[in-house]
Amino acid sequence: MPTTLPPPDLLPVFNAQPGATLLLSPEWVIVGASDDYLAATMTQREAIIGQHIFEAFPDNPFTPQANAVTNVRASLTQVMVTRQPHDMAPQHYDVPDRARPGHFVERHWLPRHTPVLDAAGQVRYIIQSVQDITASRVAARLLRESQASELAARAEAQQHRLDLRHFLEAAPVAVAVYHGPQHRVEVANATTLAIWDRTLADVLHRPVFEALPEAATPDVVALFERVFTTGIAQTAYEQPTTIHRRGQPEQVYWNTVFEPQRGPDGRVTGIFTIGTDVTEQVRARQQAEQLNRELEARVRERTHEAEAARAEAEEQQGRLLRLFGQAPAHINLFTGPDLVWTLVHPDTQRMLPHRQLLGLPRRQALAEFPDDQHALFERVYRTGQGVHALEQPHRLDLLGDGVGHEEFFDISLQPTYDASGRIEGVMSFALNVTERVRARQQREALQAQVLAAAQRQGQQREALFHILADTPAAVALLRGPEYRFEYVNTAYQQLFPERQLTGKPVAEALPETEEAGFLAELDRVYRTGETFFGVELPMRVQPEDDRPAQQVYYTFTYQAYRENGQIAGISIFAFDVTEQVQARAQGEAERQQLHRLFMEAPAPIVILAGPDLVFQLVNPAYQRAFPGRALLGKPVLDALPELRGTALQEPLRTVYSTGEAFVAREMPLQMARHEGEPLQELYFTFTIQARRNAQGHIDGVLMFGHEVTDQVQARHVVEEGGQQARALVQKLEESNQQLLRTNVDLDNFIYTASHDLKAPISNIEGLLSLLQEELPAEVAQDAEVGSTLSRMLDAVERFKRTIDHLTEVAKLQKEHTPTTTLVNLAAVVDDVRQDLQHLLQAAGAKLFVDISAQPPVQFSAKNLRSIVYNLLSNAVKYRHPDRTPHVDMRAHVRPGHTVLEVHDNGLGLDPAYLPRLFTMFQRFHDHVEGSGIGLYMVKRMVENAGGRIEVHSQLGAGTTFFVFLPHTASPSGQVIPA
Repeated sequence: MPTTLPPPDLLPVFNAQPGATLLLSPEWVIVGASDDYLAATMTQREAIIGQHIFEAFPDNPFTPQANAVTNVRASLTQVMVTRQPHDMAPQHYDVPDRARPGHFVERHWLPRHTPVLDAAGQVRYIIQSVQDITASRVAARLLRESQASELAARAEAQQHRLDLRHFLEAAPVAVAVYHGPQHRVEVANATTLAIWDRTLADVLHRPVFEALPEAATPDVVALFERVFTTGIAQTAYEQPTTIHRRGQPEQVYWNTVFEPQRGPDGRVTGIFTIGTDVTEQVRARQQAEQLNRELEARVRERTHEAEAARAEAEEQQGRLLRLFGQAPAHINLFTGPDLVWTLVHPDTQRMLPHRQLLGLPRRQALAEFPDDQHALFERVYRTGQGVHALEQPHRLDLLGDGVGHEEFFDISLQPTYDASGRIEGVMSFALNVTERVRARQQREALQAQVLAAAQRQGQQREALFHILADTPAAVALLRGPEYRFEYVNTAYQQLFPERQLTGKPVAEALPETEEAGFLAELDRVYRTGETFFGVELPMRVQPEDDRPAQQVYYTFTYQAYRENGQIAGISIFAFDVTEQVQARAQGEAERQQLHRLFMEAPAPIVILAGPDLVFQLVNPAYQRAFPGRALLGKPVLDALPELRGTALQEPLRTVYSTGEAFVAREMPLQMARHEGEPLQELYFTFTIQARRNAQGHIDGVLMFGHEVTDQVQARHVVEEGGQQARALVQKLEESNQQLLRTNVDLDNFIYTASHDLKAPISNIEGLLSLLQEELPAEVAQDAEVGSTLSRMLDAVERFKRTIDHLTEVAKLQKEHTPTTTLVNLAAVVDDVRQDLQHLLQAAGAKLFVDISAQPPVQFSAKNLRSIVYNLLSNAVKYRHPDRTPHVDMRAHVRPGHTVLEVHDNGLGLDPAYLPRLFTMFQRFHDHVEGSGIGLYMVKRMVENAGGRIEVHSQLGAGTTFFVFLPHTASPSGQVIPA
């Protein structure tokens, strides 16, 4: 419907009316706009009149959540349908900044759409009136943000107060406060009381030497008196003191700081002490020399392993480079929006030997290429969508004489991504198919010549047959609508050497053509006269004997030929291109293998190109050494500026200029792993070699290296000698003693729970059973009494199960190295599946198992069965009520491990709960029975065997457990790191 303009004399009135209003046609084209509307939207009348409203005021792409266009469109549609005014809720609708194209200014509106009806009641115009409420909406938002910040600050302050309040009590060092000249104990935290072996009631408000008379040695008493009388802080190192603990005197050693406490008048009122028990460190001194020797042996072993790893890495690096150079396709990398050439395949450089490619933008390096060929690469970089094109023509100056030579390529372009997932460049795989294209062009020219001759000289058909008999192309003539073979030349007959073709219809002689869809194309060509070109089309050919069917590929044409102006039949020109198709498939597989080998190489590899030493290739192993740094496409000294002036800068230049290889072992460098972080001293072992082009000229540097910081620091620890060794012994002994005490306490508690509580709970169970039997029938059958007795018996049963679980935990705590055998994982899973069959059937669960092909694992058979049982039963118990439970159990082999995966589509967990998932007695769903101890036991059994367990879960979607079962158990039960 054309847009109807209002009478000219009314437009000035509309434009001058107060208020922000817009006049729209039924097609939502802007007809008029008030001066207030233009001011509010920062636009000019001539810029929007005649435009569709959403073209003049499009969505702000930076605030898609506003849905401005969608909401206004819905309101306008409602007005068009109902012919009634519509008041919209407040809308966030930003307006274009006409002074800065591409930018928007934040605006919030209160819109109203009012229809203007004609005499027939149809909508003739729509008036959009808006109220600018931006100021109030922004102010409200700022107020909310301010209130949120204030609440956060208050919460943080409250947390700080709580932290301070609990600091003294929770401090891991001994803290005490003494008051007055008698040194009465006013404060003693839990650590102090544990060392004294006293309760707070034993010592509170008592003189310290009355509460601990055995500690009142002259040295200790003098120390307290000196601090109290002089007001000078004192520090005692390894102060010997006798303490009665567990009924026996025990000599302990302290490192203690004595600080005087002063009153408002400045006089000393008491003493504040912070101390640590260093008894174990003192006693560990004698072990320092032995530890030092052990550390030296470990360092030598690690150094030997590092040398072996470096040798293996160098071999892998050489193999990777050879594979890259031998790839049959031209593999090239372009980086950045200018598509700078950062990797040049040797074949590409050999094809263009007289020009510089590396480091140049593609448009500059290949200036003779038309714009559309460069635009194809730029589109891949811009959109991230790969492109595959066959037989693309390119005119190349191959000889450097300014003359273009046409070459044809099958091209595949794919975007490349940096570590953050953003597009950083384009990778091209190009296969030179010039010979194939020219051969096809020759074939097509030959076919055209033959067909022209056949149409012009029908009377010379017999002579034509003799000509076609010797042509390398497979030629056949089909006659009539049944496509009967009238003639086949030798080449065509050789395509089907065991078939009789002449005189038979195609469907009878070659029944495979119907399945391949060729008969349908014959029908179309015969009916329409339009030529059909088939390129590398597949067909399965069944030999006459019992040999299996063969997949072959043909490139061919079907062309109608006429007699007396009517289509009389179809000519076929065909070529068997099976070998070419298979070769191309093999070439693609080799390209993929080359890319995979490069990306999966465990050794760090980097290629620096050109005199500026630009990062041309950086494999993941190298990038992991600098996880926060963007390297690719940057000169090495720009990407890693801290290398300027270091011992590595000059060798890089020397290798590039002289071609002499450079090897550095344990070179110290001040480096930052993440950009912007402080520098730290890191150690690397490097091998740097020159890279040469096809002419033998140096065009880059290959650098292979690995970080040896851990090994060097370990050796430094050994070399630093006694003091550090003693500190390490002290730390180890403290950890071991604390772990022993914890284990003993845990064992004692569990023994008490499992032994001392069994008899009372059994008595309670017996009394309840006796009470149930002795109660009169009318009382026992009372709903309230019966229900209460049942709940009591259920509680007793749950208590017994908890005691049994505690006993199992105690056994598991002690079982660090369980007896292992070779266990068939598939047999264990099948055994557990049969035990849980009733649970699976009751839940209607579908179980999929893919484990049978895996080798046996070295593990405790009973522990492995317990792990599988817990994970499978949990997957069914915690199923989602709204869908059929699906459980997948798979296994696959990784280096050093067999990984068991258990995946379900159940309830899932909030990621915030995952850190506590394996905690003892921890439960997140209480709608089914459970003790909260199963997953704790699973984790302990896996880690005791030297493995690990991981979990991924999404609330409402499901959970997956990954159990890493070691191929060789760790002798100490040490958890294998991820």
